[in-house]
Amino acid sequence: MTTLAARPVGAARRTGGQRGRRTAVAAAAALALLLAILASLALGSRPLGVGQVWDALVTPDGGTASTIVRELRMPRTALGLVVGLALAVAGVLFQALTRNPLAEPRILGISAGASFGVVLAIAVLGVGSLAGYVWFGIAGALGAGLLVFAVANRTREGASPVTLALIGAALDASLASVVYALLSIDARTFEEYRFWVVGGLTGRDLGVAAQVLPIVLAGLALAAVVARGLDALALGDDVARGLGHRIGLVRLGGGAAAVLLTGAAVASAGPIAFVGLAVPHLARALVGADHRWTLGVSALLGPTLLLGADIVGRLIAPPGEVPAGIITALIGAPLLAYLVRRAKVVTA
Repeated sequence: MTTLAARPVGAARRTGGQRGRRTAVAAAAALALLLAILASLALGSRPLGVGQVWDALVTPDGGTASTIVRELRMPRTALGLVVGLALAVAGVLFQALTRNPLAEPRILGISAGASFGVVLAIAVLGVGSLAGYVWFGIAGALGAGLLVFAVANRTREGASPVTLALIGAALDASLASVVYALLSIDARTFEEYRFWVVGGLTGRDLGVAAQVLPIVLAGLALAAVVARGLDALALGDDVARGLGHRIGLVRLGGGAAAVLLTGAAVASAGPIAFVGLAVPHLARALVGADHRWTLGVSALLGPTLLLGADIVGRLIAPPGEVPAGIITALIGAPLLAYLVRRAKVVTA
């Protein structure tokens, strides 16, 4: 009798301890994000003190410090928050839906769809501003995602992980060839596209973050709705059905969320590498495979990584800058290799 009673008590203690550890990790991730935001506002070719940043935010006086903070650093910090969050959460969703630990926005051709929309806007419609062609990038990403799911649903196996990955890879290659063809015949388009495709937060104003924020919020809402279903999908389709989940709706909701998030992020900041690939693995290594926790912690770690990369890019070659997309690749590759080496990568 004593043994039987001890088991649920021990299980409850383990559950409580796990919840406490996850809460501590989430709190640490939130603190790291706050520090990254402060550093993003304070650091650059002209460093500012915390007091100067506070005064610029609360009581702007039109001086140099206020101009630097409010007109130069606030927009890129806001965009870094939105884009980093979107890419990290989308990475969790892609890896869960495809059951592929190497899945990222390219896996469904969504990045290529955004690139196609941007190039089409520049080359055919003559759009010459980021605020103008960001919508075409979003439309291209959404169109690519819808096409992949529509074609997959018409196959014999339906929208299975393997089918989605194969169709997405084929679409990625097809759209990439069209993009390169357009770039090769139009020098102006190439110059505009080159600024966007490197991936970064430079040259964007607050209007760009405001444009994509509603789309990101919609994607986050969908991700929250399907989080429990993603846990069931990780056990296999048959088990998920047995647990009462409608796997078609889970995949549709998760796919729609991932497409919305990726489309908004890529269209506004370019195809920034490794945030959507490395951050989900780091989050799972810290809090386990429960998607509610993984999504939440990834939403904190993603912008922290992107803002950190942007800060590094400002500081290593002043007064010039290295785009954040290059720094994330340099940081993300060894981070992912370290996680794999330590056998901390947990598949969705």
